[in-house]
Amino acid sequence: MIDIHSHILPGVDDGAQTMEDAIAMARAAVEAGIHTIIATPHHQTSRYYNEKEEVLLRVRELNQVLKQQDIPLQVLPGQEVRLYGELLEDLAADKVLTLNDTGEYMLVEFPSSHVPRYAESLLYRLQLEGVTPIIAHPERNTEIAENPDVLYNLVEKGALAQVTAASVAGEFGKKIKKLSLQMIEHQLVHVLASDAHNISNRSFKIKESNDVIEKELGFQVLSQLQENAEAIVSGKYMHKEQPRQLRMKKFFGIF
Repeated sequence: MIDIHSHILPGVDDGAQTMEDAIAMARAAVEAGIHTIIATPHHQTSRYYNEKEEVLLRVRELNQVLKQQDIPLQVLPGQEVRLYGELLEDLAADKVLTLNDTGEYMLVEFPSSHVPRYAESLLYRLQLEGVTPIIAHPERNTEIAENPDVLYNLVEKGALAQVTAASVAGEFGKKIKKLSLQMIEHQLVHVLASDAHNISNRSFKIKESNDVIEKELGFQVLSQLQENAEAIVSGKYMHKEQPRQLRMKKFFGIF
């Protein structure tokens, strides 16, 4: 399997802190059935800045260590980019990474509590530059959870979205699990990824989430999510179905 979202690079954000942590995560990823993983350290948050060249360097170093350790995991470069006003300028200046540096897909995140008012415009302008934005873990965003039409509007205008394996597996509670499955069913999210930070409280949960998706939505849906991950890593066109609006009662205190 392919995992397009992880915090396996050591010492750069709130994920792996040491090379030993990264090696432990790599072993856990292989055990979970993952053979290819994109390292997506946080970029442009209030605490973390990981520009393109630094990420590329650290990915090369990690791959060398994994090869020495005989761990059959390929690490590819990426970022989890917090939306910010100068994103397009930094993309043009080659400071921002697309997933696997293909120039096709970029993993972006919103603040956990809301969706910035300029998000729709910025994501649209990103597409005009030839880059398809993938919204990270929308099921864990308070504004989207309370009003899924916010996500529908962005997806309908061309954005993609990534659901977290732990959310589907129920690690964040029953409500987020239900919301995650509904988002998959309504074509509001297009790829499953771990967002793994460590091997203790924020691990991969890929096997568990795959079991849930196959049981609740069917093997074909699970296969499509996996095929989408392959397309993203390869920088190939990813066909997506027309999203459907998700009608649900608002629920508060979700977090």
